Amino acid sequence: MEAAERLVEVLKKRNFKISGAESCTGGMVAAALTSVSGVSAFFEESFVVYSERTKIKNIGVRSEIIEKFGVVSLECAAEMAEKTAEKTGADITFGITGIAGPTGAEPGKPVGTVCFGVFLCGRTESTVRYFSGSRESVREQAVEFILNWMVELLEA
Repeated sequence: MEAAERLVEVLKKRNFKISGAESCTGGMVAAALTSVSGVSAFFEESFVVYSERTKIKNIGVRSEIIEKFGVVSLECAAEMAEKTAEKTGADITFGITGIAGPTGAEPGKPVGTVCFGVFLCGRTESTVRYFSGSRESVREQAVEFILNWMVELLEA
């Protein structure tokens, strides 16, 4: 069973709604989820917030977070998840922001750096992963990671 199908099964067992905010993955997580039959009972909306401006305007990430830590940061990913929860009322929400490449590396943040945030039952967790490969490969690895990580968090 693929990661999106496993996540939908866990959402079904818990009767949880899911929403997300994606930057570097550009809606790929939403596409993976909506490829699973029956997901409409658990997935209502998702946001693609690629620029700094849209992260602030559309989901409410505080500009101070971006100024202090950058858009590719644990703090930004966590706030993306939290603000998505506030906007949607979903039980579990996620935020993804990263550098898919081949350009965009910053000091301490090489190409392949992807930050993830998950808000679940009033608690936020964030993590960073460093992927390698092409732009598309980094994005695919990020999608696979977030889907599997949410399953782990829901089953913990």
